[in-house]
Amino acid sequence: MDIGVSFPTTNIGHDSGAVREFVQVAEDLGYDHLRILDHVVGANPEKHPEVPQFYYTHESVIREPFTLMAYVAGFTKTIRLVTGIIILPQRQTVLVAKQAAEVDVLSDGRLRMGVGVGWNPVEFVALGEDFTTRGRRIEEQIEVLRLLWTDNPIDYHGKWHDIVAAGINPLPIQRPIPIWMGAGAPGQPTGPNVALERVGRLADGYFPLCEAGETAKKLIDTVKGYAQKAGRNPDDLKIEGRIDLMGSPEEWKTAVIEWERLGADAVSIGTTRGPFNSPSEHIDAIKTFKEIL
Repeated sequence: MDIGVSFPTTNIGHDSGAVREFVQVAEDLGYDHLRILDHVVGANPEKHPEVPQFYYTHESVIREPFTLMAYVAGFTKTIRLVTGIIILPQRQTVLVAKQAAEVDVLSDGRLRMGVGVGWNPVEFVALGEDFTTRGRRIEEQIEVLRLLWTDNPIDYHGKWHDIVAAGINPLPIQRPIPIWMGAGAPGQPTGPNVALERVGRLADGYFPLCEAGETAKKLIDTVKGYAQKAGRNPDDLKIEGRIDLMGSPEEWKTAVIEWERLGADAVSIGTTRGPFNSPSEHIDAIKTFKEIL
């Protein structure tokens, strides 16, 4: 089982030196991948009473994933780059294809592209995209991405995309780049059935938004069942779990064992929810995790 680390984007602050140090330590420790979240804008909670809960705001420091990955690719050699996740329907599909291909080239084929539909309408409004059609649009977006990553030029005529004899160059190293999907929202890890069915039908891999346990098992069984129903081999749908470094190191080790029991192909450890208040404390936490393994 591959073990990666989530980039503590909202905790590491503005210091680019700390960004580089965290990532370099993670690679030196032998972590398989760096998992990076995506939010383009944050909202002022005082001005948006329609949003029931804020997990980030306009004051949260959140790095732009493609820019960050291009930077990381320049000083690393082995650690893979994972978006967990890009909110695809709030972005222009062809531009995402171009950006992802460039990152894949710069990193010599180390990109794994996680995507999802998002949950915050404020971001969609700010980016000029329709929040209400995001589920339907992401299916067409995934089709367009895979075409753009494998052929040049392409012709595509869909409901939301019209591409006539055009393509991107350079193409990525991986053709196509693997597309993984998340479903649900913070605090609501199960997600609607339509989203889980989409994962099973379209994705190369799945990120359950919960800790190891019965909820995770149910979600994994559900998406693999949908994969089989779609005529796919369920084993081809990979799984990446998550471990938040809260509690004791022994609890961390138990979580690894539980994800292995559930058949996960990878996990990412996260320090953001733990009791770590500085970049050096986040770095010490990922060192400690490696030591207990």
